[in-house]
Amino acid sequence: MDSTSSSAKDRRDRLLDSGLALASGLSLPTVLQRIIDLAVELANARYGALGVLGAKGRIRQFITAGLSDEERRAIGPLPVGQGILGALIHDPKPLRLRRITDDPRSIGFPPNHPPMGSFLGAPVIARGRTFGIIYLTEKQGAVEFDAEDEAALLVLATQAGVAIENIDLYEEGRRRERWLEAVRKIGDAILTGQDLEAVLKTVAHDARELAGAATSTIVVPGLEGDSETGLTVTIADGAYADELSGLRVPMDGSVSGDVMRSQQATVLADASTDPRTYQPMVRLGHLGPMVLVPLTVKGRAIGTLAVANPVGGAAFEEQEIRLVETFANQASVALEYARAQRDLQRLAVLDDRERIARELHDGVIQSLFAVGMGLQAAAQRSPDSEIASRVESAVGEIDRAIRDLRNYIFGLRPGLLADRQLRQALDDLIADFSERSGVTTVADIDDGLAAELAPRSADLVQVTREALSNVGRHAQAATCRVSLFREEAQGVLQIEDDGQGFDAEAPQSGQGMLNLRERVKAMGGQFKIETVVGEGTTVRIALPL
Repeated sequence: MDSTSSSAKDRRDRLLDSGLALASGLSLPTVLQRIIDLAVELANARYGALGVLGAKGRIRQFITAGLSDEERRAIGPLPVGQGILGALIHDPKPLRLRRITDDPRSIGFPPNHPPMGSFLGAPVIARGRTFGIIYLTEKQGAVEFDAEDEAALLVLATQAGVAIENIDLYEEGRRRERWLEAVRKIGDAILTGQDLEAVLKTVAHDARELAGAATSTIVVPGLEGDSETGLTVTIADGAYADELSGLRVPMDGSVSGDVMRSQQATVLADASTDPRTYQPMVRLGHLGPMVLVPLTVKGRAIGTLAVANPVGGAAFEEQEIRLVETFANQASVALEYARAQRDLQRLAVLDDRERIARELHDGVIQSLFAVGMGLQAAAQRSPDSEIASRVESAVGEIDRAIRDLRNYIFGLRPGLLADRQLRQALDDLIADFSERSGVTTVADIDDGLAAELAPRSADLVQVTREALSNVGRHAQAATCRVSLFREEAQGVLQIEDDGQGFDAEAPQSGQGMLNLRERVKAMGGQFKIETVVGEGTTVRIALPL
């Protein structure tokens, strides 16, 4: 047997061995490195590389052989797929060149790149698409690669495609298994009523791990609950989580805000260079490739779930994007379930308050009223004027107790204040204030508007009481007017006094005005105060109808 046939047999044996070796591997990084090492060995090349393709045919990984770590670092960033490398990406067929620089498509090498002459390349096809390209350079012991080298590389590339397809199927099965387990775990956490923050942390962690990302975040409207006031990174997991957690992010001028408005997932090739991103957040998290998807509840976006890799890291593939979208749906379910639980708890409290209010109204008040009527009748029949006077005084105390109980009922059960009862409640409150404070107080109430605002009776009574309390304590007024009137699409509650007023620019002590502002804000209304020193103060509360 001559040396040529012996060499061919050795190459065939090595190809058989390589096929078996590749087929037994289940770790993709290990198999990819093994492929390029085998290619260099079979073709007797000095250098080799396997460019793994990502979205739009861009190289997302570049596994090399024959280069030291120092040489790799000196060359700099990964190639993007131009020149000869790009030619094979766009036309995935075997390519042999005596000298790379002789081809018109060659664009040269970056600084610090070792010189390379002869070239051999072939595509790796896996699952019907071009997974990557094998590049070999600098044939050892000959001027150029020959047809046998090309044939051997094509066999190896075919074996590599089969091995990669097997690994993809294996990884897909494992990923689906992990995905189903993660979804089950999150579903159980939601149904068992676990703390919302703990559920969202699980969502962010599992989304990051299954997408193979370095960092994940959940961004929701700020503490005020109003997206116009800004967003907050409420959950951060993975790299730089401590730096990112709690960070405030503007609604305008951030991709999170854009995603919430559009309710569409957004994929960023590099967040660090994208003008749409909020750069303080990007710099804190060293964020590069990024996927952001909206958290949607009842057709309304209430936040975003994002996963990211560091600058220069791998871009996200379509299956990873779909996975993040799935976990965003899980986070949305968690948020909606938590909201529903809060509503149920609130309804339970309201039911209890309803029961207490009904008992007070139908039981205690009626009993007190009957006692008062009996005492009044006894006083009228009593010949002793002193006893009659004391009985009348006791009846007055009973009346005051009844008024206090009614006020408690207004707070416990707004539903008791039907139509004209809001008007009556305001009249009673104003009369009581006028009697206790000595401030002549008049009511100017639109009865139709009072009936329309009946569902907000408790809040309206409370803000009126707070405003009148401020008049009594601070205004030194002689007169006061409480008005409830309609103005375009608003109902306006206005409390005016002719007191001493105050300097609106000066720091205010006490909680009165702060309480009023916060209560009106909680009602969804607008609070305005006008005051002139020595002339009086007007408090205006406008509520949308």
